[in-house]
Amino acid sequence: MTTPLNTAFLKLSRRAETYERSHLVLTFVDVGPLFILLSNKDHQILYGRRGTGKTHALYYLSDYIESKGDISIMIDMRTVGSTGGIYSDPTIQIPERATRLLVDTLSSIHDKLLNFVIENDDRIDLSEVGPLLDKLAEAITEVIVSGSVEQEITSSSRSQFQNGVSTELTLSTNPSARLGLQLNEQQEESSTQRSIRRGNERHRVHFGSVCNVLSEVIQKILPMNLWILLDEWSEVPLDLQPYLADLLRRTIFPIAGITVKIAAIEQRCQFRLGLEGSHYIGIEVGADAATSLNLDEFMVFDNNAERAKDFFSELLFRHVRPVLDEATLSEIQTSSDLIRHAFNQRNAFEEFVRAAEGVPRDAINILVIAAQRANINPINVQDIRVSAKTWYNRAKESAVNAKPGALDLLRWIVDEVVGHRRARAFLLRSDVRHQLIDYLFDARLLHVVKHNISAHDQPGVRFNVYSIDYGCYVDLINTSRAPQGLYEIENSDGIEYVQVPANDYRSIRRAILQLERFEESLH
Repeated sequence: MTTPLNTAFLKLSRRAETYERSHLVLTFVDVGPLFILLSNKDHQILYGRRGTGKTHALYYLSDYIESKGDISIMIDMRTVGSTGGIYSDPTIQIPERATRLLVDTLSSIHDKLLNFVIENDDRIDLSEVGPLLDKLAEAITEVIVSGSVEQEITSSSRSQFQNGVSTELTLSTNPSARLGLQLNEQQEESSTQRSIRRGNERHRVHFGSVCNVLSEVIQKILPMNLWILLDEWSEVPLDLQPYLADLLRRTIFPIAGITVKIAAIEQRCQFRLGLEGSHYIGIEVGADAATSLNLDEFMVFDNNAERAKDFFSELLFRHVRPVLDEATLSEIQTSSDLIRHAFNQRNAFEEFVRAAEGVPRDAINILVIAAQRANINPINVQDIRVSAKTWYNRAKESAVNAKPGALDLLRWIVDEVVGHRRARAFLLRSDVRHQLIDYLFDARLLHVVKHNISAHDQPGVRFNVYSIDYGCYVDLINTSRAPQGLYEIENSDGIEYVQVPANDYRSIRRAILQLERFEESLH
């Protein structure tokens, strides 16, 4: 029989969507200035890979907004519309797919706003706002995405002529006998013309009076502000995202009293589509959307070990307390109590935080496996290492097989960085994107520890620090091939391993990963 704490760990849910909203509010753990930045009235994009807590943060924000007396509309983009896979159907032209998406999104906002007004008729005059919402519903139908790529004009004509001469003779000696001669001439003409005009694909978005009507609605509900929280943005097909972003920029962003927050996966986003000159469709991140936040940077152990430990101890404490029995609950009054009882040593908890790589969902999955393995005992370091490897094999490495070349690149990186350099991180230029690197990062097999570091031997060039997932090298810990640190640098005292990345170095050439060598190895 497992210990009460291990039993409680086994009951933890891995996804925020499976919890009641009240539970999400109680279990939210702020980290650094995250919530302060998220709760301001700027339009923002909240980046983060799957499992980093984007949905959890939006639910907590929604509750905070409503507690302040404002209106919160939260929309899961996976559930917008009722047309099944219409948005991603390649046989349907972009104008039709994009138009349906924009109309469905606006309709969802309209419906949720109408429900709020009906449920809060003591605060909002339905007789004034109701007709405006009806006008908004009508204006939504004016939204259209138009454009043409090819125009074909075909014309045809056909004419037929027939000429004939007929002569008939009658013999006088025999009136009943006749001699006839007939000559016919027939001529037919046909002509066809076909004209095709081709050009670059250009689409325009027409929003009609949506912005004006929505402005009137907001004026009627002031001083309440409207917050629109869009979750799972990355589930929208990539080629349609700029059109949805343009809808926000042109009809919602300009209206005082409305704030938009978008939760998205950075590698699966296309907020902007460039047109001729300086024109574009969509959102220019950093300009139209004032700021962006990235959850991947907040909780990485190698970036700030103490902050990471504080976060995960509080995360476990808030998640576990609701499922503890009364006897155990009396012994677990603080997060420190939980860590002391759940783990046999402090370094076992530290190993757990390192294995989580800053991702709460991975942390909970590793913990569940470790609790099952520990059974009647507190969780130890070996439980964490075995569980991290199990989770890596079960949920991460197998998923990479879906992308051709991704597993080959991962194994090459592990061999190059861990095997040859005895490190667990590497550097890549920040201005260079590599599709497979992005894929491995999205799959949580690579993690960004720090952005934009520099070195004296690389003037004007910035690099990002990528660490390799704990599960990739856990088998090597306590062996002669164990990583010695994050990566190697050169300074005035010689060569050393970095444990916590800084912003500037003398030389980083030993830490830069040359992806060209991987490309050459394929030939």
